[in-house]
Amino acid sequence: MKTAVLPHALDHIGGAEILALTLARGLGADVYTTNVDPERIAACGFTDVLPRIRSIGRLPARAPFRQQLALWRFRRLNLAGRYDRVVIASDWAIGAAVRNHPNLWYVHGPLNELWEFRDQVRAETLAGWMRPLFDIWTHFNRFIVKRYARRVDRWVCNSENVQGRIARIFGTTAPVVHPPIPTAAYRYAPPRGYWLSVNRLVGHKRIEVQLEAFRQMPERRLVIVGSYEEGTRQFEEYKKRLEELAPPNVSFRHWVPDAELRRLYADCIGFIATSEREDFGMAAVEAMASGKPVVAPGDGGYRESVIDGKTGLLLPKMDAAHLTSAVAAVEAKLRPNPLCYQAACQKRAADF
Repeated sequence: MKTAVLPHALDHIGGAEILALTLARGLGADVYTTNVDPERIAACGFTDVLPRIRSIGRLPARAPFRQQLALWRFRRLNLAGRYDRVVIASDWAIGAAVRNHPNLWYVHGPLNELWEFRDQVRAETLAGWMRPLFDIWTHFNRFIVKRYARRVDRWVCNSENVQGRIARIFGTTAPVVHPPIPTAAYRYAPPRGYWLSVNRLVGHKRIEVQLEAFRQMPERRLVIVGSYEEGTRQFEEYKKRLEELAPPNVSFRHWVPDAELRRLYADCIGFIATSEREDFGMAAVEAMASGKPVVAPGDGGYRESVIDGKTGLLLPKMDAAHLTSAVAAVEAKLRPNPLCYQAACQKRAADF
């Protein structure tokens, strides 16, 4: 059965992009996308998928032009008669549902800039004069996306959290299929004195909370593996601001190869996630697959993966005070028994 997988771009590699590449590998599928960064795709371990990736055109770096052109390019994509099924593996590729059937939309957000984080984007990233224009943009695209969504043949989503958003926004149901994690590829190793965080460097990940917490814990180390969107002034400035805010005991790593990332998971004390209303959170499962406890917010997708008190801690409030207390509590439990989380974490990760 010939399959096409459609992520909207493969130049900034995060969880959604890893999922699209994993689906392409597992299904032996061709990939249709826009921007492609072969070096980063190879660094994530997907050299075998590279020959099957085709670009349908470039996207600009700057939002909202990037998202708008993605919708337009996939709306024009016509693979009729060439494939037995089409998997829309990125929310901004939803335009492909109009012409390409039978299709399946694997929903990640959906389209968080238009719904879940719309108010946050409006308040925190836009100048006052831009906000009325943003209101018009979101209103128009909500209308367009809902029209495109009516052409979806089958819905699937990555978490119960997103399942609820789909019901609220689109008035339909979507079965949950959690992102597949190759848990056997991760291993446990004795901790080497640092905590780990893996995330995109964007506002709702709340990296500032991590920086402030470790400023208050100068005797502890934090390594942040962060992907960011080069080429846009907004994200370059955010990255620079984070690095200026970082205390000496926090270090940033960008775009580490897959093997290096797995080593970082294996050698860390534990994993820290601070993302607000995370869709699912693949990195938390990868950390548990390495036998490491996870400290995360008690909301979003983390409630579906982390077992509070057994595979880590879910915090009722995500701020520096709660995070420092949680780090201390986890270390106090590990001190007499360094393996106290390992079995439970790896058992839980195996569910995914």
